[in-house]
Amino acid sequence: MSSSAQGIPGLPDLTHPVELVQFGTQALKASLLLVFLIVALGVAIALISFSLRRSQPEQFIFIGEWAVRYSQLLRGLQHLTLVLVLLVPGFFLCSTLSNRYHYWEQTKVAQVAQSVAGEKLEQFAPQVRYSIQEPYSYNTQVNGKIVKVNETRQINRFLTLAGSQIQVKLDQSVDVPGRSSIYQVNYTADYKVVNQLKDINNFFFETPPPNGYTLLASYKVERDGTRLQQTNPGDYGFPFQLQPEEETTFRVTYQAQGGPRWVYSATGQLLSNFRLTAIANFAPADFASGVVPNEIKVNGRSTQFTWIFDDNVSVKNPFGVFTNTEPIRHTGIIPRLLLLAPAIFLWWILLLYLSLPMSFRNIAIAASIFFACLLTLTYLARIINAQLAWTLISIILLILTWGLGASRSASLAAIVATIAGAVLPIFGLLIPFSGLTLSLAGLLSAIWLAVRHWYGWYSLHPEDQRLQTQKNAKD
Repeated sequence: MSSSAQGIPGLPDLTHPVELVQFGTQALKASLLLVFLIVALGVAIALISFSLRRSQPEQFIFIGEWAVRYSQLLRGLQHLTLVLVLLVPGFFLCSTLSNRYHYWEQTKVAQVAQSVAGEKLEQFAPQVRYSIQEPYSYNTQVNGKIVKVNETRQINRFLTLAGSQIQVKLDQSVDVPGRSSIYQVNYTADYKVVNQLKDINNFFFETPPPNGYTLLASYKVERDGTRLQQTNPGDYGFPFQLQPEEETTFRVTYQAQGGPRWVYSATGQLLSNFRLTAIANFAPADFASGVVPNEIKVNGRSTQFTWIFDDNVSVKNPFGVFTNTEPIRHTGIIPRLLLLAPAIFLWWILLLYLSLPMSFRNIAIAASIFFACLLTLTYLARIINAQLAWTLISIILLILTWGLGASRSASLAAIVATIAGAVLPIFGLLIPFSGLTLSLAGLLSAIWLAVRHWYGWYSLHPEDQRLQTQKNAKD
Protein backbone atom coordinates (compact mmCIF):
# COMPACT_ATOMS: atom_id res chain seq x y z
CA MET A 1 0.00 0.00 0.00
CA SER A 2 1.30 3.43 -0.91
CA SER A 3 2.26 5.65 2.01
CA SER A 4 0.58 8.58 0.27
CA ALA A 5 -2.84 6.93 0.64
CA GLN A 6 -3.81 8.53 3.95
CA GLY A 7 -6.87 10.07 5.52
CA ILE A 8 -7.58 13.79 5.72
CA PRO A 9 -5.13 15.32 8.22
CA GLY A 10 -6.61 16.88 11.37
CA LEU A 11 -10.11 15.43 10.87
CA PRO A 12 -11.67 13.55 13.83
CA ASP A 13 -11.98 9.83 13.30
CA LEU A 14 -13.95 7.32 15.36
CA THR A 15 -11.15 4.83 14.79
CA HIS A 16 -8.75 7.08 16.75
CA PRO A 17 -9.51 6.64 20.49
CA VAL A 18 -7.20 9.46 21.57
CA GLU A 19 -9.18 12.01 19.58
CA LEU A 20 -12.45 10.69 21.04
CA VAL A 21 -11.15 11.06 24.61
CA GLN A 22 -9.99 14.62 23.96
CA PHE A 23 -13.27 15.64 22.37
CA GLY A 24 -15.29 13.95 25.12
CA THR A 25 -13.35 15.88 27.77
CA GLN A 26 -14.04 19.19 26.03
CA ALA A 27 -17.73 18.32 25.50
CA LEU A 28 -18.09 17.40 29.19
CA LYS A 29 -16.61 20.74 30.27
CA ALA A 30 -18.92 22.67 27.93
CA SER A 31 -21.96 20.66 29.14
CA LEU A 32 -21.13 21.32 32.79
CA LEU A 33 -20.79 25.03 32.06
CA LEU A 34 -24.17 25.12 30.30
CA VAL A 35 -25.86 23.24 33.15
CA PHE A 36 -24.26 25.60 35.68
CA LEU A 37 -25.57 28.68 33.79
CA ILE A 38 -29.10 27.27 33.58
CA VAL A 39 -29.15 26.33 37.26
CA ALA A 40 -27.70 29.70 38.21
CA LEU A 41 -30.43 31.47 36.22
CA GLY A 42 -33.13 29.39 37.94
CA VAL A 43 -31.65 30.04 41.39
CA ALA A 44 -31.46 33.77 40.63
CA ILE A 45 -35.12 33.87 39.61
CA ALA A 46 -36.09 31.92 42.76
CA LEU A 47 -34.12 34.27 45.05
CA ILE A 48 -35.64 37.33 43.42
CA SER A 49 -39.13 35.84 43.77
CA PHE A 50 -38.48 35.02 47.46
CA SER A 51 -37.16 38.47 48.23
CA LEU A 52 -40.12 40.19 46.52
CA ARG A 53 -42.86 37.91 47.88
CA ARG A 54 -44.38 40.81 49.95
CA SER A 55 -44.06 43.41 47.20
CA GLN A 56 -46.72 44.95 45.04
CA PRO A 57 -48.75 42.94 42.47
CA GLU A 58 -46.83 44.54 39.57
CA GLN A 59 -43.66 42.97 40.80
CA PHE A 60 -45.40 39.62 41.08
CA ILE A 61 -46.45 39.97 37.46
CA PHE A 62 -42.83 40.74 36.48
CA ILE A 63 -41.49 37.69 38.33
CA GLY A 64 -44.23 35.53 36.85
CA GLU A 65 -43.26 36.57 33.33
CA TRP A 66 -39.64 35.68 34.02
CA ALA A 67 -40.69 32.31 35.41
CA VAL A 68 -42.76 31.59 32.30
CA ARG A 69 -39.87 32.58 30.07
CA TYR A 70 -37.53 30.40 32.11
CA SER A 71 -39.83 27.41 31.68
CA GLN A 72 -40.02 28.11 27.94
CA LEU A 73 -36.25 28.32 27.86
CA LEU A 74 -36.00 24.94 29.58
CA ARG A 75 -38.38 23.37 27.06
CA GLY A 76 -36.43 24.91 24.18
CA LEU A 77 -33.18 23.70 25.70
CA GLN A 78 -34.54 20.18 25.76
CA HIS A 79 -35.00 20.24 21.99
CA LEU A 80 -31.66 21.99 21.50
CA THR A 81 -29.94 19.42 23.71
CA LEU A 82 -31.52 16.60 21.73
CA VAL A 83 -30.37 18.11 18.42
CA LEU A 84 -26.85 18.60 19.77
CA VAL A 85 -26.78 15.06 21.15
CA LEU A 86 -27.75 13.79 17.70
CA LEU A 87 -25.42 16.18 15.87
CA VAL A 88 -22.22 15.31 17.75
CA PRO A 89 -22.28 11.55 16.97
CA GLY A 90 -23.45 12.42 13.46
CA PHE A 91 -20.46 14.71 13.02
CA PHE A 92 -18.07 12.00 14.17
CA LEU A 93 -19.77 9.49 11.88
CA CYS A 94 -19.50 11.83 8.89
CA SER A 95 -15.88 12.75 9.64
CA THR A 96 -14.98 9.08 9.97
CA LEU A 97 -16.75 8.19 6.72
CA SER A 98 -15.04 11.13 5.03
CA ASN A 99 -11.66 9.87 6.20
CA ARG A 100 -12.45 6.32 5.09
CA TYR A 101 -13.69 7.41 1.66
CA HIS A 102 -10.73 9.74 1.15
CA TYR A 103 -8.42 6.90 2.16
CA TRP A 104 -10.18 4.56 -0.28
CA GLU A 105 -9.90 7.10 -3.13
CA GLN A 106 -6.22 7.70 -2.48
CA THR A 107 -5.60 3.96 -2.30
CA LYS A 108 -7.35 3.51 -5.64
CA VAL A 109 -5.23 6.26 -7.19
CA ALA A 110 -2.08 4.72 -5.72
CA GLN A 111 -3.01 1.31 -7.13
CA VAL A 112 -3.53 2.76 -10.61
CA ALA A 113 -0.25 4.66 -10.37
CA GLN A 114 1.51 1.51 -9.16
CA SER A 115 0.17 -0.46 -12.13
CA VAL A 116 2.02 1.84 -14.57
CA ALA A 117 4.98 2.70 -12.36
CA GLY A 118 8.51 1.87 -13.37
CA GLU A 119 11.36 3.24 -15.44
CA LYS A 120 10.53 3.63 -19.11
CA LEU A 121 12.29 1.72 -21.87
CA GLU A 122 14.02 4.35 -23.99
CA GLN A 123 15.73 3.42 -27.24
CA PHE A 124 18.15 5.98 -28.71
CA ALA A 125 18.71 6.39 -32.41
CA PRO A 126 22.14 5.06 -33.45
CA GLN A 127 24.94 7.39 -34.47
CA VAL A 128 27.59 6.98 -37.17
CA ARG A 129 30.79 8.47 -35.76
CA TYR A 130 34.02 9.32 -37.50
CA SER A 131 37.19 11.21 -36.50
CA ILE A 132 39.05 13.98 -38.27
CA GLN A 133 42.26 15.89 -37.60
CA GLU A 134 41.59 19.54 -37.00
CA PRO A 135 44.38 22.15 -36.77
CA TYR A 136 44.41 24.51 -33.86
CA SER A 137 46.88 26.93 -32.28
CA TYR A 138 47.66 28.19 -28.82
CA ASN A 139 50.17 30.51 -27.16
CA THR A 140 52.77 29.38 -24.64
CA GLN A 141 55.81 30.84 -22.93
CA VAL A 142 59.31 29.59 -23.80
CA ASN A 143 62.41 31.18 -22.19
CA GLY A 144 60.37 34.18 -21.18
CA LYS A 145 58.95 34.73 -24.66
CA ILE A 146 55.39 34.20 -25.95
CA VAL A 147 55.45 31.55 -28.68
CA LYS A 148 52.50 30.54 -30.90
CA VAL A 149 52.24 26.76 -31.36
CA ASN A 150 50.33 25.15 -34.25
CA GLU A 151 49.15 21.56 -33.75
CA THR A 152 46.38 19.20 -34.78
CA ARG A 153 43.86 17.33 -32.67
CA GLN A 154 41.38 14.58 -33.25
CA ILE A 155 37.69 15.44 -32.94
CA ASN A 156 34.56 13.37 -33.47
CA ARG A 157 31.93 14.11 -36.09
CA PHE A 158 28.71 12.28 -36.94
CA LEU A 159 27.24 11.18 -40.23
CA THR A 160 23.50 11.57 -40.79
CA LEU A 161 21.53 8.36 -41.17
CA ALA A 162 20.16 8.01 -44.69
CA GLY A 163 17.19 5.90 -43.64
CA SER A 164 15.54 4.28 -40.62
CA GLN A 165 12.97 1.47 -40.85
CA ILE A 166 11.96 0.38 -37.34
CA GLN A 167 9.39 -2.11 -36.13
CA VAL A 168 8.73 -2.84 -32.48
CA LYS A 169 6.21 -5.27 -31.01
CA LEU A 170 5.07 -4.66 -27.44
CA ASP A 171 3.38 -7.21 -25.18
CA GLN A 172 2.22 -6.42 -21.67
CA SER A 173 2.23 -8.65 -18.62
CA VAL A 174 1.80 -8.05 -14.89
CA ASP A 175 4.45 -8.19 -12.22
CA VAL A 176 2.46 -10.14 -9.63
CA PRO A 177 4.25 -8.98 -6.43
CA GLY A 178 3.91 -5.28 -7.26
CA ARG A 179 0.82 -5.53 -9.48
CA SER A 180 2.63 -3.28 -11.96
CA SER A 181 2.70 -3.71 -15.73
CA ILE A 182 5.86 -4.70 -17.58
CA TYR A 183 6.60 -4.56 -21.30
CA GLN A 184 8.10 -7.34 -23.37
CA VAL A 185 9.71 -5.74 -26.42
CA ASN A 186 10.67 -7.36 -29.72
CA TYR A 187 12.75 -4.78 -31.60
CA THR A 188 13.90 -4.85 -35.23
CA ALA A 189 15.45 -1.86 -36.99
CA ASP A 190 17.16 -1.41 -40.39
CA TYR A 191 19.40 1.61 -40.86
CA LYS A 192 20.85 2.85 -44.13
CA VAL A 193 24.19 4.64 -44.12
CA VAL A 194 25.63 6.53 -47.14
CA ASN A 195 29.19 7.88 -47.10
CA GLN A 196 28.85 11.42 -48.43
CA LEU A 197 32.39 12.36 -47.43
CA LYS A 198 35.28 12.37 -49.90
CA ASP A 199 38.30 11.62 -47.73
CA ILE A 200 36.86 9.56 -44.84
CA ASN A 201 36.22 5.82 -44.97
CA ASN A 202 36.56 4.66 -41.34
CA PHE A 203 33.44 4.87 -39.17
CA PHE A 204 31.90 3.56 -35.97
CA PHE A 205 28.26 2.45 -35.85
CA GLU A 206 27.17 3.23 -32.26
CA THR A 207 23.86 1.67 -31.24
CA PRO A 208 23.43 1.31 -27.45
CA PRO A 209 20.70 -0.93 -25.97
CA PRO A 210 17.62 0.71 -24.46
CA ASN A 211 17.77 2.45 -21.12
CA GLY A 212 15.66 1.13 -18.25
CA TYR A 213 15.54 -2.53 -19.19
CA THR A 214 15.41 -5.29 -16.60
CA LEU A 215 16.20 -8.00 -19.15
CA LEU A 216 18.01 -7.79 -22.49
CA ALA A 217 18.31 -10.88 -24.70
CA SER A 218 19.38 -11.75 -28.24
CA TYR A 219 20.98 -8.38 -28.89
CA LYS A 220 22.45 -8.49 -32.42
CA VAL A 221 23.92 -5.99 -34.85
CA GLU A 222 24.30 -7.10 -38.47
CA ARG A 223 25.83 -5.39 -41.48
CA ASP A 224 24.53 -6.53 -44.84
CA GLY A 225 23.53 -9.85 -43.28
CA THR A 226 26.82 -10.39 -41.39
CA ARG A 227 26.75 -10.26 -37.61
CA LEU A 228 29.16 -7.82 -35.98
CA GLN A 229 30.96 -8.81 -32.80
CA GLN A 230 31.65 -6.61 -29.81
CA THR A 231 35.29 -5.94 -29.19
CA ASN A 232 34.86 -4.89 -25.55
CA PRO A 233 32.08 -5.79 -23.06
CA GLY A 234 29.65 -2.94 -22.72
CA ASP A 235 31.02 -1.20 -25.83
CA TYR A 236 28.31 -0.92 -28.47
CA GLY A 237 30.42 0.91 -31.05
CA PHE A 238 31.10 -1.27 -34.12
CA PRO A 239 33.90 -0.15 -36.48
CA PHE A 240 33.40 -0.47 -40.24
CA GLN A 241 34.79 0.89 -43.46
CA LEU A 242 32.76 2.52 -46.19
CA GLN A 243 34.17 4.13 -49.31
CA PRO A 244 32.90 7.54 -50.52
CA GLU A 245 29.52 7.46 -52.31
CA GLU A 246 28.93 3.88 -51.15
CA GLU A 247 26.07 2.74 -48.93
CA THR A 248 25.49 -0.08 -46.46
CA THR A 249 22.71 -1.28 -44.14
CA PHE A 250 22.71 -2.27 -40.51
CA ARG A 251 20.10 -4.33 -38.71
CA VAL A 252 19.64 -4.14 -34.93
CA THR A 253 17.47 -6.72 -33.14
CA TYR A 254 16.88 -7.56 -29.51
CA GLN A 255 14.28 -8.67 -26.96
CA ALA A 256 13.93 -6.63 -23.82
CA GLN A 257 11.76 -6.35 -20.75
CA GLY A 258 11.09 -3.23 -18.71
CA GLY A 259 8.66 -0.61 -17.46
CA PRO A 260 5.23 0.13 -18.94
CA ARG A 261 6.40 2.70 -21.50
CA TRP A 262 8.54 2.47 -24.62
CA VAL A 263 9.95 5.50 -26.44
CA TYR A 264 12.35 6.13 -29.31
CA SER A 265 14.54 9.20 -28.97
CA ALA A 266 16.22 10.86 -31.95
CA THR A 267 18.84 12.48 -29.64
CA GLY A 268 18.61 15.73 -31.60
CA GLN A 269 19.51 14.19 -34.94
CA LEU A 270 17.98 15.10 -38.30
CA LEU A 271 16.24 11.88 -39.32
CA SER A 272 15.80 11.08 -43.03
CA ASN A 273 13.47 8.54 -44.64
CA PHE A 274 12.17 7.61 -41.22
CA ARG A 275 9.47 5.02 -40.53
CA LEU A 276 8.60 3.67 -37.09
CA THR A 277 5.88 1.05 -36.57
CA ALA A 278 4.94 0.21 -32.97
CA ILE A 279 2.46 -2.64 -32.45
CA ALA A 280 0.96 -2.74 -28.96
CA ASN A 281 -0.68 -6.11 -28.32
CA PHE A 282 -2.70 -4.90 -25.35
CA ALA A 283 -5.43 -2.41 -24.53
CA PRO A 284 -5.72 0.40 -23.77
CA ALA A 285 -2.60 1.78 -25.44
CA ASP A 286 -1.84 5.29 -26.67
CA PHE A 287 1.04 7.22 -28.21
CA ALA A 288 3.39 9.07 -25.89
CA SER A 289 5.13 12.47 -25.79
CA GLY A 290 2.59 14.25 -27.96
CA VAL A 291 4.12 13.26 -31.34
CA VAL A 292 0.95 12.28 -33.22
CA PRO A 293 1.32 9.15 -35.42
CA ASN A 294 0.60 9.40 -39.12
CA GLU A 295 -1.51 6.27 -38.90
CA ILE A 296 -3.31 4.38 -36.14
CA LYS A 297 -4.89 0.97 -36.74
CA VAL A 298 -6.92 -0.88 -34.14
CA ASN A 299 -7.51 -4.61 -34.47
CA GLY A 300 -9.21 -6.03 -31.39
CA ARG A 301 -6.85 -5.55 -28.46
CA SER A 302 -3.93 -4.74 -30.78
CA THR A 303 -3.12 -1.17 -31.83
CA GLN A 304 -0.58 -0.22 -34.49
CA PHE A 305 1.02 3.23 -34.43
CA THR A 306 3.01 4.36 -37.47
CA TRP A 307 5.20 7.44 -37.86
CA ILE A 308 6.35 8.14 -41.43
CA PHE A 309 8.63 10.97 -42.63
CA ASP A 310 9.82 10.52 -46.22
CA ASP A 311 12.11 13.56 -46.32
CA ASN A 312 13.64 14.54 -43.01
CA VAL A 313 12.42 15.46 -39.55
CA SER A 314 13.79 16.71 -36.30
CA VAL A 315 11.81 16.11 -33.11
CA LYS A 316 12.40 17.29 -29.58
CA ASN A 317 10.14 14.77 -27.87
CA PRO A 318 10.60 11.04 -28.42
CA PHE A 319 8.15 8.82 -30.26
CA GLY A 320 6.59 6.16 -28.09
CA VAL A 321 3.74 4.07 -26.69
CA PHE A 322 2.42 3.76 -23.15
CA THR A 323 -0.41 2.02 -21.29
CA ASN A 324 -3.34 4.41 -21.10
CA THR A 325 -5.11 3.93 -17.77
CA GLU A 326 -8.66 5.09 -17.28
CA PRO A 327 -8.74 8.48 -15.51
CA ILE A 328 -10.08 8.55 -11.97
CA ARG A 329 -12.58 11.42 -12.00
CA HIS A 330 -14.65 13.23 -9.42
CA THR A 331 -12.41 12.50 -6.44
CA GLY A 332 -13.05 14.38 -3.21
CA ILE A 333 -16.79 14.89 -3.84
CA ILE A 334 -18.07 12.39 -1.25
CA PRO A 335 -15.58 13.53 1.46
CA ARG A 336 -16.63 17.15 0.91
CA LEU A 337 -20.31 16.17 1.12
CA LEU A 338 -19.76 14.25 4.34
CA LEU A 339 -17.95 17.20 5.93
CA LEU A 340 -20.88 19.50 5.09
CA ALA A 341 -23.55 16.93 6.05
CA PRO A 342 -23.94 18.12 9.69
CA ALA A 343 -24.79 21.63 8.44
CA ILE A 344 -27.32 20.16 5.99
CA PHE A 345 -28.79 18.14 8.85
CA LEU A 346 -29.24 21.28 10.96
CA TRP A 347 -30.90 23.11 8.07
CA TRP A 348 -33.25 20.20 7.44
CA ILE A 349 -34.23 19.92 11.12
CA LEU A 350 -34.87 23.69 11.23
CA LEU A 351 -37.17 23.42 8.22
CA LEU A 352 -39.02 20.54 9.85
CA TYR A 353 -39.47 22.54 13.07
CA LEU A 354 -40.82 25.49 11.09
CA SER A 355 -43.06 23.31 8.93
CA LEU A 356 -44.90 21.11 11.45
CA PRO A 357 -44.87 20.26 15.16
CA MET A 358 -42.07 17.85 16.00
CA SER A 359 -41.70 15.53 18.98
CA PHE A 360 -38.53 14.17 20.55
CA ARG A 361 -39.08 10.72 19.09
CA ASN A 362 -39.70 12.07 15.57
CA ILE A 363 -36.51 14.15 15.68
CA ALA A 364 -34.46 11.16 16.85
CA ILE A 365 -35.91 8.88 14.18
CA ALA A 366 -35.44 11.52 11.45
CA ALA A 367 -31.81 12.02 12.47
CA SER A 368 -31.18 8.27 12.43
CA ILE A 369 -32.69 7.96 8.96
CA PHE A 370 -30.65 10.94 7.66
CA PHE A 371 -27.27 9.62 8.82
CA ALA A 372 -28.19 6.08 7.78
CA CYS A 373 -28.85 7.41 4.27
CA LEU A 374 -25.42 9.07 4.26
CA LEU A 375 -23.80 5.83 5.41
CA THR A 376 -25.56 3.95 2.62
CA LEU A 377 -24.53 6.59 0.07
CA THR A 378 -20.88 6.38 1.14
CA TYR A 379 -20.57 2.67 0.44
CA LEU A 380 -23.03 2.49 -2.45
CA ALA A 381 -21.06 5.22 -4.30
CA ARG A 382 -18.11 2.83 -4.51
CA ILE A 383 -20.17 0.51 -6.69
CA ILE A 384 -22.44 2.77 -8.76
CA ASN A 385 -22.61 6.41 -9.77
CA ALA A 386 -23.06 8.68 -6.73
CA GLN A 387 -25.88 10.71 -8.33
CA LEU A 388 -27.83 7.57 -9.16
CA ALA A 389 -27.20 6.17 -5.68
CA TRP A 390 -28.54 9.32 -4.00
CA THR A 391 -31.58 9.38 -6.30
CA LEU A 392 -32.51 5.88 -5.14
CA ILE A 393 -31.76 6.69 -1.50
CA SER A 394 -33.72 9.97 -1.60
CA ILE A 395 -36.84 8.11 -2.76
CA ILE A 396 -36.60 5.92 0.35
CA LEU A 397 -35.95 9.02 2.49
CA LEU A 398 -39.08 10.76 1.17
CA ILE A 399 -41.21 7.66 1.72
CA LEU A 400 -40.02 7.41 5.32
CA THR A 401 -40.43 11.16 5.89
CA TRP A 402 -44.11 10.86 4.99
CA GLY A 403 -44.63 9.20 8.38
CA LEU A 404 -43.67 12.37 10.25
CA GLY A 405 -47.12 13.84 9.64
CA ALA A 406 -50.31 12.73 11.35
CA SER A 407 -52.38 13.96 8.38
CA ARG A 408 -51.93 14.33 4.67
CA SER A 409 -51.26 18.08 4.96
CA ALA A 410 -48.60 17.57 7.64
CA SER A 411 -46.98 14.76 5.64
CA LEU A 412 -46.84 16.97 2.52
CA ALA A 413 -45.23 19.71 4.60
CA ALA A 414 -42.59 17.22 5.79
CA ILE A 415 -41.96 16.11 2.18
CA VAL A 416 -41.45 19.69 0.96
CA ALA A 417 -39.12 20.45 3.89
CA THR A 418 -37.13 17.28 3.18
CA ILE A 419 -36.78 18.05 -0.53
CA ALA A 420 -35.64 21.62 0.12
CA GLY A 421 -33.53 20.88 3.20
CA ALA A 422 -31.93 17.49 2.50
CA VAL A 423 -32.52 15.98 -0.94
CA LEU A 424 -31.58 18.99 -3.11
CA PRO A 425 -28.58 20.20 -1.02
CA ILE A 426 -26.97 16.75 -1.00
CA PHE A 427 -27.71 16.23 -4.68
CA GLY A 428 -26.23 19.67 -5.39
CA LEU A 429 -22.95 18.66 -3.75
CA LEU A 430 -22.75 15.58 -5.98
CA ILE A 431 -23.03 17.33 -9.35
CA PRO A 432 -20.80 19.88 -11.12
CA PHE A 433 -23.44 22.62 -10.83
CA SER A 434 -23.32 22.72 -7.04
CA GLY A 435 -23.76 26.48 -6.70
CA LEU A 436 -26.86 26.58 -8.90
CA THR A 437 -28.50 23.59 -7.19
CA LEU A 438 -27.78 24.89 -3.68
CA SER A 439 -29.17 28.29 -4.68
CA LEU A 440 -32.36 26.65 -5.94
CA ALA A 441 -32.62 24.66 -2.71
CA GLY A 442 -32.22 27.81 -0.63
CA LEU A 443 -34.78 29.66 -2.76
CA LEU A 444 -37.25 26.78 -2.46
CA SER A 445 -36.79 26.75 1.32
CA ALA A 446 -37.37 30.50 1.59
CA ILE A 447 -40.45 30.36 -0.66
CA TRP A 448 -41.88 27.43 1.29
CA LEU A 449 -41.45 29.16 4.65
CA ALA A 450 -42.93 32.41 3.32
CA VAL A 451 -45.94 30.59 1.86
CA ARG A 452 -46.30 28.55 5.04
CA HIS A 453 -46.13 31.41 7.57
CA TRP A 454 -46.61 34.80 5.89
CA TYR A 455 -49.24 34.31 3.22
CA GLY A 456 -51.11 31.34 4.65
CA TRP A 457 -51.42 29.59 1.27
CA TYR A 458 -50.46 26.32 2.92
CA SER A 459 -51.34 26.21 6.59
CA LEU A 460 -52.20 23.24 8.74
CA HIS A 461 -55.90 23.23 9.57
CA PRO A 462 -56.88 23.16 13.25
CA GLU A 463 -57.88 19.54 12.88
CA ASP A 464 -54.48 18.72 11.36
CA GLN A 465 -52.70 20.55 14.16
CA ARG A 466 -54.80 18.68 16.75
CA LEU A 467 -54.00 15.33 15.14
CA GLN A 468 -50.31 16.22 14.96
CA THR A 469 -50.32 17.28 18.62
CA GLN A 470 -52.01 14.05 19.65
CA LYS A 471 -49.48 12.06 17.61
CA ASN A 472 -46.60 13.92 19.27
CA ALA A 473 -48.14 13.33 22.69
CA LYS A 474 -48.38 9.60 22.00
CA ASP A 475 -44.76 9.63 20.85
